[in-house]
Amino acid sequence: MKDARRIAVSLIAFVIAALVFLVPFAFIVVTALKSQKEASELLFTWPSETHLLDNIQAVISARNYMLVTALINSAILTVVSVTLLVIFAAMIGFVLQRRPSRWNGLINFLVLAGLIMPPAVVPTIWVLQGLGLFKTLTGLILIEVAYGLAFSVLLFRAFISTIPRELDEAAIMDGAGAFSLFFRIILPLLKPVAVTIIVVQSVAIFNDFTYPLYYLPGASNVTVQLTLYNFQSQFLTSFNLLFMNILIITIPPLILFLFFNRQIIEGMTSGAVKG
Repeated sequence: MKDARRIAVSLIAFVIAALVFLVPFAFIVVTALKSQKEASELLFTWPSETHLLDNIQAVISARNYMLVTALINSAILTVVSVTLLVIFAAMIGFVLQRRPSRWNGLINFLVLAGLIMPPAVVPTIWVLQGLGLFKTLTGLILIEVAYGLAFSVLLFRAFISTIPRELDEAAIMDGAGAFSLFFRIILPLLKPVAVTIIVVQSVAIFNDFTYPLYYLPGASNVTVQLTLYNFQSQFLTSFNLLFMNILIITIPPLILFLFFNRQIIEGMTSGAVKG
């Protein structure tokens, strides 16, 4: 009886997941293959004639190959931001876990506040303008790192608590300094949670729409999500090209998630269960 109930619950969950995720994705794929006239009807039907190559070429070449520029900008933004996130979050998590002080309570409060409090857009723009980083990729990288730091610190700190302190003591007795201890001993052991943060934050930053819109305006600074405006206007929307654009920019994070799905689950559960 229990096995039958478990199978039924799993089947219901699979059907719900298929309706929520697979059906919209299938609608995107079907619409991306249609002509502009057929796509404007917004019907979930197979196109009478596929326009795959024509739509791909139109999307890539739109507005002087803006999508290519956007892919380059998003790749730089994602790689640099995630690299800084992993290094800084691992170092902060290590210090909080291994070097407790009277400031830990305040620091923990600030970390949790980073997860709870919404970003203040106008003050952040004012700060970026004062630093000369507004409308620059460097400024947006710092923003992405700041907004993703709290979540990453919590994961790293929970995972570091599972590493025996004897490793630290043995390395110190062998003459290892603070940086040598962290980068040569601790950081290689953080691979499971590091992979989790890399994949999760890469997908989040690559798919980010609001922060580039606020902090990185301008056609030369466009990221992949902002290219969706290329095919929308007040009076006309090319739904076939719009959905083809969505399909193209969805493929990289989708592939990344599919390849590292198991590592994501391992990193999340290790930090949560053992921490």
